[in-house]
Amino acid sequence: MGVQFITALVSFIITAVLGILLIPVLDKLKFGQRVRDDGPQSHLKKMGTPTMGGIIFIPAIALATLLFSDINVDTVALIFIITGFGLIGFADDFIKISKKRSLGLRANQKLLFQLLLSAGLMIYIFAYYAKPTEIIIPLHHLRLDLGLFYIPFTVFLILGTVNSVNLTDGLDGLVSGIIAIIAFFYTALLAQSNLNLAIFSSAVTGGCLGFLLFNRHPARVFMGDTGSLGLGGALAAITVLSRSHLFLAIIGIIFIIETLSVILQVLSFKFTGKRILKMSPIHHHFELCGWSERKVVHTFWLITLIAGILALMMFM
Repeated sequence: MGVQFITALVSFIITAVLGILLIPVLDKLKFGQRVRDDGPQSHLKKMGTPTMGGIIFIPAIALATLLFSDINVDTVALIFIITGFGLIGFADDFIKISKKRSLGLRANQKLLFQLLLSAGLMIYIFAYYAKPTEIIIPLHHLRLDLGLFYIPFTVFLILGTVNSVNLTDGLDGLVSGIIAIIAFFYTALLAQSNLNLAIFSSAVTGGCLGFLLFNRHPARVFMGDTGSLGLGGALAAITVLSRSHLFLAIIGIIFIIETLSVILQVLSFKFTGKRILKMSPIHHHFELCGWSERKVVHTFWLITLIAGILALMMFM
């Protein structure tokens, strides 16, 4: 685990340094966050906080990975995916800020770019991996061959992961903390079987922890879509390349809950005219129930930690 620890430490340091340098620049350029008018009133004070913080930790993750991993096609694919999804988020953030509106890229534009990156990852898997359609089954040392169903299943996983991470990014430190925990468990899981993936995972952990220096409550910077889409892409790439699709369903339980809360809220209002939550995603519901922002974040971190321990036990 030595090289993984060093990678995480270097990623942490680079992120911390870039944060010190870039946050004042983002603030000076007035790249500030817009806040939902119908959201919790406590969030109104966050208006204008610098966003697009993904430009702080994505380069740090990429550089730390390049420094300590064997430079091979897996490394290139991982950096390509985190950068590619980060650039989609960057375009979305930049349009919102420059146009001073809540809408950045249109939904169909974002979906198209995400599908193109997902297709690129699929092509890579089929070109370089033996038995590309196999995934690992928890609790067994067996692999399940999904055949042609692998393609829609994996594309759904990539798109679902990226957008659920983006959806969850609504509280100070929530996503950066959750991804740091998930990436830590992936590092432990992959340390013996795929060192390059483990190194990338450790770089993600270090980058997220470094970003938490500035993103914890009260946040001095938000990651924006640049960061959330980039981290979602990184998590999806780690999952797909390690064939651990079902592992993510366990350790990423918070992302599933957050996404389901939005879906159920919309369906309930559409068919009954009533909302089942005070506000969705569900982290805002707990805020409106009287929980402090810190309590919601720490509770969701704890759930992720417990899920990670459970998932690691199942896969070990």
